Amino acid sequence: MGNDNILLKPVSFYRRVVLFFFLLGFSLTLAHSQNIIAYYSGNARQISKYPVNKLTHIIYSFCYLKGNRIWVENRADSQTIRTLVGLKKKNPKLKILLSLGGWGGCKTCSDVFSTDSGRTEFAESVYELSNYFHTDGIDLDWEFPSLAAYPSHLFQIEDKIHFTQLVRTLRIRLGKTKEISLICAGFSPYLQGSLDLPSLLPWVDRINLMTYDLIGSRTHFSGHHSALYSTSWQEGSADHAVRYFDSLKIPHNKIAIGVAFYGRQYRVTENHDDGLNQPANFEKFVTMRKIRKNFTDAMGYKTHWDAEARATYKYNDADKIYLTYDDERSVAAKCAYTKEKSLNGIFFWELRLDKPRQGLLDAIWKGLRRSK
Repeated sequence: MGNDNILLKPVSFYRRVVLFFFLLGFSLTLAHSQNIIAYYSGNARQISKYPVNKLTHIIYSFCYLKGNRIWVENRADSQTIRTLVGLKKKNPKLKILLSLGGWGGCKTCSDVFSTDSGRTEFAESVYELSNYFHTDGIDLDWEFPSLAAYPSHLFQIEDKIHFTQLVRTLRIRLGKTKEISLICAGFSPYLQGSLDLPSLLPWVDRINLMTYDLIGSRTHFSGHHSALYSTSWQEGSADHAVRYFDSLKIPHNKIAIGVAFYGRQYRVTENHDDGLNQPANFEKFVTMRKIRKNFTDAMGYKTHWDAEARATYKYNDADKIYLTYDDERSVAAKCAYTKEKSLNGIFFWELRLDKPRQGLLDAIWKGLRRSK
């Protein structure tokens, strides 16, 4: 309370003007503080098509384990990383992170990270690779510790403890200047059972909460794979996952939520309510590029909006094909939610799956009201 009296003292008109613009600038900085984070699995040439000035981070996907060390697979991948780092000439604030893993990319993680020596050697290799490429940190995309996920990959209940020890070891070796982010599933049982989230907080900059793939290939109904809110018939949603994080007292400035630049196609076996929440079987993934081109009204695909879930879907009644996906409207809702909750930002998988201009990246940019 004592400090408030300072503002009551007379100040010159000039000082008032300076103070006004300082506070205005500070408030604008806060309003624009959310990150826009792209995962990228393309090559060195493709990235030139995209407006990287609208990104705060690019996460190169993926690096792998070779023995106990992080590994870039080949010369072409090395060139891609160098090209990404070179984008800082256009966008000096851009950060480039290297990601380990991905779906099916962490076959030996449980074994390697179960020992002090394995974790230490890995952290040293990340430090060396970051210095070699001049990258800005590491993203850990282990899908998923502690629980059975990718077929035939080793998992053990102790993975949860070892993962925290790994992140701590990385932070000590990388210091404070490099970022550490990690993927956390936004769906059960992995949301609740895979990571010891409170123990990770001191060591990580960001938790990328995977609020897509909320229904998957084993889901036998036509739901929303990237819903913002839960419904009476589908629990999985971005808000459900964030509220679970709230119960663990995870600060919002360490949470980013996900947008999918692809959809999931199902074939409905019984049809009511325009195909929504009906018995159905998963068929395939569809990129946003193909959705724009092939899933049009002219081709029999009617677009629907679920106001409860804040989610878009398409349905072709003649062919009984149902498509769940993110579009500009659902992205706008996620951006508004991100700002309302003061989250760290929005990330998406992945940059190449939509058109470079006037696509979902522009919708995220507009939704978070970032300036050029």
